[in-house]
Amino acid sequence: MELRVLALYPDQMNIYADRGNILFLQRRCEWRGIRFSHATTGPGESVDPGAHDFFYLGGGQDRDQRAVAADMVATKRSALASAVDDGAVLLAVCGGYQLLGHSYQLDAERLPGLGLVDLETVREEGSRLIGNVAIEVEMDGEKQVLAGFENHGGRTYLGDGSIPLGRVLSGFGNNGQDGLEGVRRGNLIGTYLHGPLLPKNAWLADRLIALAIERRTGSLPRLEPLDDRLEEAAHESARRAAFSG
Repeated sequence: MELRVLALYPDQMNIYADRGNILFLQRRCEWRGIRFSHATTGPGESVDPGAHDFFYLGGGQDRDQRAVAADMVATKRSALASAVDDGAVLLAVCGGYQLLGHSYQLDAERLPGLGLVDLETVREEGSRLIGNVAIEVEMDGEKQVLAGFENHGGRTYLGDGSIPLGRVLSGFGNNGQDGLEGVRRGNLIGTYLHGPLLPKNAWLADRLIALAIERRTGSLPRLEPLDDRLEEAAHESARRAAFSG
């Protein structure tokens, strides 16, 4: 088995310890004897949708999103859409999540989005949505809790046909109003949770690893259990922080 990961714009879209997500994926593969391949792609570079099974887009500030939005649509959108339609995993966090939809409206400026999911993000008046957050997620009929941290000025609104990643238990979520957080479409996940996300939620990391390998092999692997005492402690700490105030 092999996990083939492609990080999109890691020099521009890497904030809130986003590289920790890639490192966590690598370690969990190595501990199980699963080969791990990690490549990157930046401005002006095209993407082969069949060469990778896990695509990752991290967070960035407004200036970083301005630097990559148009280029990503022009050089990578078609390939990413093809990969997602074919079952590849795409994980986008915070600023990357905001670029999955139709656009990100920054005052008078409109940044183009990938249009992979039906959502819009708007910078509205009011305070940034900042704090610890916990959401309830249902995957394969089982409910789980994701815990992390959010810090975003944009408010994201899902279209009528879009499926949220989860429902907010504590925190703000997509916009601080509708009680929803993130988005899901097949094996695509967009979320505001970072800090980074995966080390605090090892079960999600393993689920995404398995789904990416399934795309390559045609069979969902049963991953060997690991000693996750540290990971479970990190999750419980993040979860307590979300409900402590």
